[in-house]
Amino acid sequence: MEKLNQIIGWRMGGVMDFWGQRIVGIFQRKYLKISFLALLFSCQEGGQVSSIPYYNGPDFSPYFLDKQEAKALINHHIDHFYLKDHHGNTYSHDQLKGKIHVAQFIFTRCGNICPEMISQMKTVAHKFRAHPQVELLSFSVTPWIDDVPTLNKFAQEKRIDVPNWHLLTGSKSNIYDLARRSYFAEEEIGFTKDSTEFLHTEHMILVDKEGRIRGIYNGTLALEAEQCVKDMEKLLTEN
Repeated sequence: MEKLNQIIGWRMGGVMDFWGQRIVGIFQRKYLKISFLALLFSCQEGGQVSSIPYYNGPDFSPYFLDKQEAKALINHHIDHFYLKDHHGNTYSHDQLKGKIHVAQFIFTRCGNICPEMISQMKTVAHKFRAHPQVELLSFSVTPWIDDVPTLNKFAQEKRIDVPNWHLLTGSKSNIYDLARRSYFAEEEIGFTKDSTEFLHTEHMILVDKEGRIRGIYNGTLALEAEQCVKDMEKLLTEN
């Protein structure tokens, strides 16, 4: 982590596009608890710095690194998992290899934020429908209720017919651990919680082909979903 902070300190260029425009919103949303220096970067000799940051912990401090730096310094990756999708098929981390993906955490009986989260995920799905390098994952946080038939019915009711969008269910403890410790779905506040405490978050998390977190968005807001799409387009061009 000290090495990461040293690299951030070397960045002297200006943040482009989304990050420059959203600095106020970033501070308001709290999950990016960073200093001004952490938002500054420039290209170092030997590699081009990605305009899409890396996240290495539940505080969601962004690190703007080149490919080699990221390989050496970003050690957090989404953990392995085995679940069932809404068609009854086994779905695992193996199906994410070589792909970027977006994850959200919902439940079928949710009447407040979940409908809007589904709506915004449809924005992403519309752009990347059946894209061979994109997967969309909706994990149920009430898997004891949301079994395969329930998720399948929910998908039909919500007209979720995108082949690379998977509604997932399985062990509660596995899903909650994955959400809090792999995706940092509830940021720092949820990192130390266990599966006895209910999981509920509006966050949508973007993960790159190497299983590293590259974006976090408010999944109830159209502007955030649109930004997620733009970031995904950039990630797909990274080698």
